[in-house]
Amino acid sequence: MTTALPFTADLSVKPEVTAFFDEATNTVSYIVKDPNSDACAVIDSVMDIDYAAGRITHDHADQIIAHIRDKGWKLEWIIETHVHADHLSGAPYIQEQLGGKLGIGENITVVQDTFGKIFNEGTEFQRDGSQFDRLFKDGDSYQIGTMTAHVMHTPGHTPACMTHVVGDAAFVGDTLFMPDGGSARADFPGGDARALYRSIKRVLALPGETRLFICHDYGPNGRDIKWETTVAEEREHNIHVRDGVTEDEFVAMREARDATLAMPKLIIPSLQVNMRAGRLPPKDESGKSFLKVPVNGL
Repeated sequence: MTTALPFTADLSVKPEVTAFFDEATNTVSYIVKDPNSDACAVIDSVMDIDYAAGRITHDHADQIIAHIRDKGWKLEWIIETHVHADHLSGAPYIQEQLGGKLGIGENITVVQDTFGKIFNEGTEFQRDGSQFDRLFKDGDSYQIGTMTAHVMHTPGHTPACMTHVVGDAAFVGDTLFMPDGGSARADFPGGDARALYRSIKRVLALPGETRLFICHDYGPNGRDIKWETTVAEEREHNIHVRDGVTEDEFVAMREARDATLAMPKLIIPSLQVNMRAGRLPPKDESGKSFLKVPVNGL
């Protein structure tokens, strides 16, 4: 994988970014607004689940919908940076309310094939990414009003991870955390610590003043929750991949650390829903949806 950027960053474009923090999953969702029009995009939305009760609600997504409606904005895109394993996507619910196209990286097909087998999905489960409106390739671009968004393939955490760069803002998903949080795990099926290091270095090749917006924060050492940093700050202070840390050092650290981590609490419902673009499994003849638990499958 090359570290070269497939586009030239335009730091003169400064999107308006509004963050929504979901305390239950430590997820940060974003509305990205074009300063020169009413167009906007939503990145990494959340659908709420009470897993013990099997109850789905949409409080988090409703906050995003209400904000866009109150401002009179037009939703053009709903973006998933990757197939999340720690929260369910609210994308279809938001799309039903506000419209917009749903996009994810083209390697969603790899994820669908992998987890389609793990969850023993039948042939009716399509593994071609057709649940989404757009499958992005490395170097692709799309428009949010007058802004051009550029897409970088940044695998390692998952095969389908993409970083979306809009002017001076980059949305990195789980690839990077805040400097004191380090980096994402790379031990899920399809993950790769070496690929993650190279992806991070690609992100950190963006101009130093580029704003980085991360998908999760856990407030290390009791600090307040944060979600915005810069390339320069990450290169100087990131505890896992600051300048001077070699690929081999990172891989050794990441693999040793990942071996100590428990599976995310919501990985089983999240993967089944998110590989379907945020939709629940098909209803049975009684009109009910069910989630599977693969015994010793993960």
